[in-house]
Amino acid sequence: MHSTGSGFDTPGMTATAAPAASPATHMTWQALGTAVHVLVLDAAGADAARHAVASVLDEVDATYSRFRDSELTRLNARPDEDVRVGALLARAIGTALDAALATDGAVDPTVGTALRAIGYDDDFGRIAIKGPRLIIRLEPIPGWRAVRFDRARRTVRLRAGVELDLGSTGKALAADLAADAALRAMGGGGVLVSLGGDIATAGGAPVGGWRVLTADRSDARPDGEGEVVALHAGALATSSTTVRRWMRGGATLHHLVDPATGLPVASPWRTVSAAAPTCVEANTAATAAIVKGTDGPGWLAGRGIPARLVSTAGVARRVAGWPAPSEEEAS
Repeated sequence: MHSTGSGFDTPGMTATAAPAASPATHMTWQALGTAVHVLVLDAAGADAARHAVASVLDEVDATYSRFRDSELTRLNARPDEDVRVGALLARAIGTALDAALATDGAVDPTVGTALRAIGYDDDFGRIAIKGPRLIIRLEPIPGWRAVRFDRARRTVRLRAGVELDLGSTGKALAADLAADAALRAMGGGGVLVSLGGDIATAGGAPVGGWRVLTADRSDARPDGEGEVVALHAGALATSSTTVRRWMRGGATLHHLVDPATGLPVASPWRTVSAAAPTCVEANTAATAAIVKGTDGPGWLAGRGIPARLVSTAGVARRVAGWPAPSEEEAS
C-alpha cells in the first residue's frame, strides 16, 4: 500500500522498516479521477466491501463533482438563491465550512473560480499538462463567509461570483464514508480505504498495523523512496504541491490555492502528511500546514496534530509525535 499522505490515532503511530504491505485482500480501481485501494482482513467479505465502497464513490461523484452535471455544479449555477440540497451535499458543505473555520480560512471551499482561472477546469487526467499562457488576475478568493448555509434546513445561498470546490475535504470525507460503509457491509473485520492517498480505516487492523509508505507521490512504488509507518487506527492524509501540476505559458501551476491571492500557494513545504482520527481532519491539517507556510509546524504542534513536513529542499521535519524512521529504514 502506498500513499501521498497518512493519518491515524496518535497512540497508534509507529515507524517500521517492514515492507509497505499488509496480510490482507487488496482491490484497486479508478474512481473520482484517482486510484482507489481497498484492503480488507476478511477475504470472504471482499466483494461486499468493494460494492459498498463503489456505491459510496458513485454517490459522491454524482453529488459534488465539479467537472460534470452534479448537484454541486447545479448549485454553483444558481447564485443569490436559497437552494435546498440533499443530505450528502449538505454534509460535504458543512464539512468544508468547518475546515475553513478550524484553519482560519487556510482551507476554503470558495476556490472554485480561482481553480478554473488557473486552468484546473476538468478531471486532472483530461487536463493538458502544457497549454497556452493564461492571464490571471491576482485577488483573494471570495472566502467561506460568502456562503450562507442553514444546516437544519439544508439550504445554501451563494453570493454571485462564488463557486464551491469540495475537492480537498470532499475526497477525504468520501474515504471516511467508504471505510465505514465497507465495514458495515462486511459485518465486521477490518478495512483500509485509500483515495489517491487519503486513507481511512475502520474496524480492526492487522497485527503490527496497516503498513503505509508515506511518499511525495500517490503513484510511488511500494518499495520506493519514503518512510513506512504502521497505521493501527484512524486516518492519514497527505497534501502535496508535487502532484496535480501543469504548465501554462512556461509557468508551472498546481492545485493548492492560496486564499489570499487566488494563485497556487508558494510554500516552503512541498509535502505534508498528518494523522488524525478521521481522514477529513487529517487532510484539513495537512493542507492548512502547506498554505500557512512557515507558520505550519507551529500551528500543527499547537493543536497536537502529528505530522511530517517535507521542505522544497527535501528535508523532513516531524512535529507532535510523528515517529522518526528506524535505523534499518533510514539506512
